[in-house]
Amino acid sequence: MFKTSLIALACATALVTPALAQTYETEHGAVTLEPFVEGLEFPWGLVFLPDESMLVTERPGNLRHVTADGEISEPIAGVPEVVYEGQGGLLDVALDPEFETNRYVYLSFAEAGQEEGTNSTAVARGVLSEDMTELTDVEVIFSQQPKLPSTLHFGSRLTFDNDGYLFITTGERSDAEFRVQAQDLDSHLGKMIRILPDGTVPEDNPFVDTEGALPEIWSYGHRNMQGADLHPETGQLWVAEHGPRGGDELNKVVEGGNFGWPLLTEGTEYTGDPINPPEELPEDLIPAERTWVPSPAPSGLLFYTGEMFPEWQGDAFFGALAGTDVIRVDLDGEEVLGDEFLFGDEFPHRIRDVVQGPDDAIYLVTDAEAGEILRLSAE
Repeated sequence: MFKTSLIALACATALVTPALAQTYETEHGAVTLEPFVEGLEFPWGLVFLPDESMLVTERPGNLRHVTADGEISEPIAGVPEVVYEGQGGLLDVALDPEFETNRYVYLSFAEAGQEEGTNSTAVARGVLSEDMTELTDVEVIFSQQPKLPSTLHFGSRLTFDNDGYLFITTGERSDAEFRVQAQDLDSHLGKMIRILPDGTVPEDNPFVDTEGALPEIWSYGHRNMQGADLHPETGQLWVAEHGPRGGDELNKVVEGGNFGWPLLTEGTEYTGDPINPPEELPEDLIPAERTWVPSPAPSGLLFYTGEMFPEWQGDAFFGALAGTDVIRVDLDGEEVLGDEFLFGDEFPHRIRDVVQGPDDAIYLVTDAEAGEILRLSAE
């Protein structure tokens, strides 16, 4: 039933018990969901290493190494200091495309500003030691501006494209007085960022030659993107994005595109009041590929490419924080055909991240003080 190279009762902090496995019926047959790791504190991001072990971030500020048989390390040294308040903390983790030769690891996090109480999204990179215990040569390669007194909407997903450019999702910090900057090219709020691995700006970014614009910006008019992945056939970057009350979106991110927030949305204010569009809208707003009302609150994004679930190849998956589920988006190429909520109303977990494993199973990160990594399989 289990692949022993991936699942074992290795220590008290890792627990996999067959009796805890649950079976769910999906549109394409039965699947099994079982605990892979327990004992994590508000885990947020997960990435597999070449040896099939993983790195996992914990929002309070710890980076952990988890072995292929589920043993959790002590915190890895050298992680930048984070602002652990509200939605902030240590957030996503990614490997350099040349990790096997340079061992660079990238971390997104809430970074304190110089003025007391201010913060924003930042990205640092460092070299992971061979024994997985320390990051060295750590440097911040991106720091979102401006720094603001908010603990909400950090975005923070990290994705490398097939050409080696690093994309960083940012949030617009939520408050009405700040969110309007999602439309301003002199602010990093509510933007997709595109940089080189060392933090420098590519010469072909769309606003490099625009007076007053920040050159790192790739697209704008976003609210809070917490999922990002590349389409496996086209290499196109897609994101899962939080709307307000209703209006969550799946977006295909295009160079220089304006995705409309806060000018236009299918959602409402959290009070229930409408968000009224201005009398004149820009003509070039990019529509979402799909929207959800009510909001499932999407986090993580995966285009599945494995053999374990052949009927799901090419489909997108994201976790639901409000809907406590995993949502499969049925795709034919890049055309959205529909969606499926896999687990139903009784599913107890807020899912923060969704990652395909080297065994082609799908691994789910739960957002909880007693956080887990769950393994979804067809076995």
